[in-house]
Amino acid sequence: MPIDPAVIGMRYPAFRTVAEHGRLRFFARATGQQDPVYTDVKVAEAAGHLDLPVPPTFLFCMEMDNPDRGRFLADLGVDIRTILHGGQDFEYHAQTYAGDTLTFTTAVKDVYSKKGGALEFIVRATHITRDGQPIATLTSTTVVRDPKAGQ
Repeated sequence: MPIDPAVIGMRYPAFRTVAEHGRLRFFARATGQQDPVYTDVKVAEAAGHLDLPVPPTFLFCMEMDNPDRGRFLADLGVDIRTILHGGQDFEYHAQTYAGDTLTFTTAVKDVYSKKGGALEFIVRATHITRDGQPIATLTSTTVVRDPKAGQ
């Protein structure tokens, strides 16, 4: 079933989450980060940071804190067994640090299809702010495949 383009602009409730020191250190280790600026507050401060800096892609991990993260697909009637990750873009506006409380607000930016409707694409933009000031915009593309295509 095609996704109705009328969903473009649909917004989802904002949520807030905190960049925690422990999670940042775990992420640095898990991703093989060798620079102690991401694990040692004193080193980070000596390098001119206010605290441990949040690595750029960690914002995507924080987006997963959304207590209602699967809602947008359910609202669209999308079966999660038919989805693929189609892409992720990051646009940064300001550095964020451990201890910061960030607000995530997501809206559907675009919907389109390819291969005669066998593949549909949902593009979402998530705006991240701290105290109302822009931190980053995450743009993600979800591909929905028609399970009947190719049969």
